[in-house]
Amino acid sequence: MPRPPADRSAATSASGERLQKLLAAAGYGSRRACEELITTGRVAINGKTVTELGTRADIESQKVTVDGDPLKVHRKLYYLVNKPPGCLCTNSDPAGRTRVIDLLPPSDARLFTVGRLDEGTEGLLLVTNDGDLAHRLAHPKFQVERVYKATIAGVPTKETLDELRRGFFFDEGKFRVRDLRNIRPKGQATILDVVMTEGQNREVRRLFARVGHKVMTLRRIAFGPLKLGDLELGAYRPLRGDELRGLVDFSNGKGPRRSTIRRPAMRPPDATTTVTPTESVPTPRPPRPRPAGSAAAERRQPGAAFRPKGPRGAVKKVADSGRPPRRSKRTR
Repeated sequence: MPRPPADRSAATSASGERLQKLLAAAGYGSRRACEELITTGRVAINGKTVTELGTRADIESQKVTVDGDPLKVHRKLYYLVNKPPGCLCTNSDPAGRTRVIDLLPPSDARLFTVGRLDEGTEGLLLVTNDGDLAHRLAHPKFQVERVYKATIAGVPTKETLDELRRGFFFDEGKFRVRDLRNIRPKGQATILDVVMTEGQNREVRRLFARVGHKVMTLRRIAFGPLKLGDLELGAYRPLRGDELRGLVDFSNGKGPRRSTIRRPAMRPPDATTTVTPTESVPTPRPPRPRPAGSAAAERRQPGAAFRPKGPRGAVKKVADSGRPPRRSKRTR
């Protein structure tokens, strides 16, 4: 079907906000996804198709449409959800399975999850209609920490944990564990905290499968500055004001990029005792023994006479050997 003519004059307007920002605020996905909507000719202003990314629009005085539907900018919503197993992060499922957005109250806003958890994984999810914030939190290039509580089959060795930190190559690229914390065996299994920063598809399960340890349970307990806390499974709550301010500052680079969860002392899972690493303090070297007739030995004897420091070339020590003091050639 032929594409309608693009509106070149709209791109020169200095009023309003950038079109991709308006689309992201309306819940049409990340900034990059909204740019694709524009460049593929699916967005129009006052009935004229716009394909230039520099286009600005005033939502109060201009009619913006996406695929013919009017753009509606809703109040931004932010929910913290404890996703149960079997619940999907997608907004559309032909099979009719339970979605994360089904756990939330009905809303006209287009809500979506920030990042995804696979069907069998439970835990913390941020659900919002703020596309700009979602992009800064979920994109791998921003390296936002995701902390998972995992139970794996077997007890991994220190060499295995080092391999996970170094990473492995998959079809999508290299996956690796950023950090491993709170490692403690439990019978024939091991419980540990896994820190990731990429957000790739099933990355935790695929990494542990590569080293021969099946992930039995997986729960996300932190995402950036947000913590799951004691929120019940399948429940949700709106973000508190301080959480939202901290999250916005974090996404703008004003906060620490690492998780605020404390890191206790680690020990290998197969160790029987806890060893606390300490800095080695150098032991003072004992004095080297000197021969009895040497000059160094004489200086240690109480009978040795010393002369105060004089001009250059003067004698600094007089031994009671009866011999005249040695002088430099300059003083002869």
